Amino acid sequence: MKVSAVVLVLVAFQAAAAVVHATAPGTPTVGYYNGKCNCSVEGIVRDTVKAALDADITKGAALVRLFFHDCFVRGCDGSVLLDPTNANPYPEKTSGANIGLRGFDVIDTIKANLESACPNTVSCADILAFAARDASRYLSNGGIDYAVPAGRLDGVVSSATDAENNLPGSTFDVSKLIANFAAKGFTPEELVILSGAHSVGRAHCSSFRDRLSAPSGEINPYFRDNVLAKDCGAGGDPTVENNIRDQNATALGNLTSYTVPASGGASLDNSYYVNNLNNLVLFHSDWAIVGSNATLRHVHEYADNGTLWNLDFADALVKLGKLSMPPGSAGEIRKTCRATNY
Repeated sequence: MKVSAVVLVLVAFQAAAAVVHATAPGTPTVGYYNGKCNCSVEGIVRDTVKAALDADITKGAALVRLFFHDCFVRGCDGSVLLDPTNANPYPEKTSGANIGLRGFDVIDTIKANLESACPNTVSCADILAFAARDASRYLSNGGIDYAVPAGRLDGVVSSATDAENNLPGSTFDVSKLIANFAAKGFTPEELVILSGAHSVGRAHCSSFRDRLSAPSGEINPYFRDNVLAKDCGAGGDPTVENNIRDQNATALGNLTSYTVPASGGASLDNSYYVNNLNNLVLFHSDWAIVGSNATLRHVHEYADNGTLWNLDFADALVKLGKLSMPPGSAGEIRKTCRATNY
């Protein structure tokens, strides 16, 4: 009996070590967790996301942004979720490129719920992919929905430098944006599609302060001088709603040449493209996509057809979710999303 117990302990230890040192899996597949748990993994994620957004709808945009900022660095490996440690004091989330990232608490809650129902099975990387889909569906009132391929492992490497070297900057011009997205396998059209996520969320003034002195040909002067300058002129680094639709109603009333989209506040929709064509967007990188024929025609296309954008945005998120860890990378199923297992 003692020998058997030792063997069982060794087998358990080796299995745990295999999870920590496994190489990244193959292509994620839809329905990956079917039959692996005595619960609905995606149902638990969906219900937890809904509860979080019912309490604070701004968490929805945070989850979508979190997914993009994870996948664009080392692939969709949950590395953006890792907290600083003595061994690694500067993980991705400490990068200036990740200023204002939120939603970590929602991921923590989802992970805790899943560990209670089906321990040691669902990766944090997959949780983030599911949560971004469910947040998109919630914010679009069901207009954006898609099946999420799963089966990712959680990465064990996270570097602020990697984030700074891979994420697109808010001051990028269109050529830099196109090159940045092309390096990840995305076309100029897909750059435009994914940029539409800026119809929701908030931005720090420091990320668009250059726009306060931009010429009137690049930004509506009333919007620049009476909305953005007022919001960002008091010092510090406050945040401003990405979408003019969700900003100061009194100020919007003076934009007589602009009709605020009919969609409700915090809606993930095609209003970003309408705003952009009216020079009413925050970031230089947003305005930049109207400055090239390779991207401008798609801005017009999605400004005119919100249903098409919903469908194409869903497809783009699926493609984003297929970005994988570098070949040979170690992976694991974390016990908590904020720390590796060792």
